[in-house]
Amino acid sequence: MTILCVRFQLPPTSEADLPHLLGMLEEFTPVVQALPPDGALADLRGAERYFGRDAVELASVIRVRSLALHGVDCVIGAGPGPMLARMALDDAAPGVTRAVPGEPDAIAGFLADKPVAALPGVGAATARTLGDYGLDTLGRVAAAPLSTLQRLIGAKAGRELREKANGVDRGRVVPNAVSRSLAAERPFGRDELDPDRHRRALLSAAEELGARLRALEKVCRTLTLTVRYADRSATTRSRTLTEPTAHSPALTRTAYGLYEALGLQRARVRAIALRAEGLDPADQASHQLTFDPVDEKVRRIEEVADRARAKFGPRAVMPGGLGGAAA
Repeated sequence: MTILCVRFQLPPTSEADLPHLLGMLEEFTPVVQALPPDGALADLRGAERYFGRDAVELASVIRVRSLALHGVDCVIGAGPGPMLARMALDDAAPGVTRAVPGEPDAIAGFLADKPVAALPGVGAATARTLGDYGLDTLGRVAAAPLSTLQRLIGAKAGRELREKANGVDRGRVVPNAVSRSLAAERPFGRDELDPDRHRRALLSAAEELGARLRALEKVCRTLTLTVRYADRSATTRSRTLTEPTAHSPALTRTAYGLYEALGLQRARVRAIALRAEGLDPADQASHQLTFDPVDEKVRRIEEVADRARAKFGPRAVMPGGLGGAAA
């Protein structure tokens, strides 16, 4: 086992602590990939040789340092590759590292009874399609003929799914910087059932991200939504934007689309977070010109609103949908 997947148990409003925790991981290995808002992947191949300890032993040291230096506990999964480490994390509990051995038989046993949706990258629609044909576990998918999977979900997707179900993990840890993203989180004072309040939180977060991006003269290429529930679980979805942007209405539309695609029904939501990722300089981004005068007017109003916020504070100008709301 050479890869760790770590999820830090950060309070909803403490995402700013993540860079410090990533720095702590980098004391063990330079190959650390941030998984905002609260996680990371770490490749410990070099660290195992350097420290003379295996990944599970190093995970224990990382947990102790996280608690001692930052007061943050963490949940850790370990595996021979990033995919298996992420899946091990889902089975892990605080204080115990869930490890998947690298032997083929151990990997097959770990995956066999797991639902198809437990595999990273498999969405609800794909899982339903496979389930309709009795392929509801990874063991059954692994044993299915490749031609059957390709007929059901497509040639490339079928081949990749069969590889992953057989424990073939082609992923790698890609070092990155959490600073290449911006996040805005909206925790609720109590577990919130009202979809209208969810949407107001999304609107507020998208407005904040847009204003911060424009202030930094940046645009983002991807928007990620994380919904945290009352049972401490969370759902994360990402969408690549049609064009890189810092335009608040475009970010809001994408956020609403991500939220609606979740199909939440009477979900008790504890917090909603948006993250703008893939940041690039605004002067290097292209914008599709339009003959719509309304779009041009909205962008001019946005510029005026930004100047007003810079002078009088962030709440000087707000969308009408946030009027009277404590978002």
